[in-house]
Amino acid sequence: YFGTEYSQEEIKKAIDESKLKAVYHEDIEEVTAELISKNKIVARFSGRMEHGPRALGNRSILYQAIDPAINDWLNKRLNRSDFMPFAPVTLSEYAKKCYKNLEGAEHAAKFMTITFDCTDYMKKNSPAVVHVDGTARPQLISKQDNLSYYKIVKAYHKLTGIPSIVNTSFNMHEEPIVCTPEDAIRSFKEGRLDYLAIGDYLVKN
Repeated sequence: YFGTEYSQEEIKKAIDESKLKAVYHEDIEEVTAELISKNKIVARFSGRMEHGPRALGNRSILYQAIDPAINDWLNKRLNRSDFMPFAPVTLSEYAKKCYKNLEGAEHAAKFMTITFDCTDYMKKNSPAVVHVDGTARPQLISKQDNLSYYKIVKAYHKLTGIPSIVNTSFNMHEEPIVCTPEDAIRSFKEGRLDYLAIGDYLVKN
């Protein structure tokens, strides 16, 4: 999270200029988790942008990991042709319940850069992020790494009992990950997503 960051004022200005209607939420993480638990696709734009090859929650599209067909229908919405399954973000305290052979790779797993064999629990409860060979490439999230993002996954777990959700990069096909509030709003419109959690504001499509 070494990239650019935008103030709530800059975010609100971009929303107003887009003519979209937004609602301010002090508990945006709780609201986001509840929407995800109700099968809504939520694009998230918050805090500093990720600096690296993966979306790590601050410029991400979030969804439940229980629908194995998501790889087809969400990629179509985003005009993507990826054949690999989406990757999960998982609460770090449940890592061993979901993945095998983590020893020595816990740090790399914070950055969604390494695959692990999935446990039977993971295969059963989060099939949308498990590849045909039984592996997944997770981001393990803790309070210390990104408190706001952690709160979303934690709240979702409290609602559903499942400690993982889909995390895919917030961008359209052949475009870089969104950077500015204006990028986020344009991609949100083009992607036909359900909600945009941008800063502490929630926008509905």
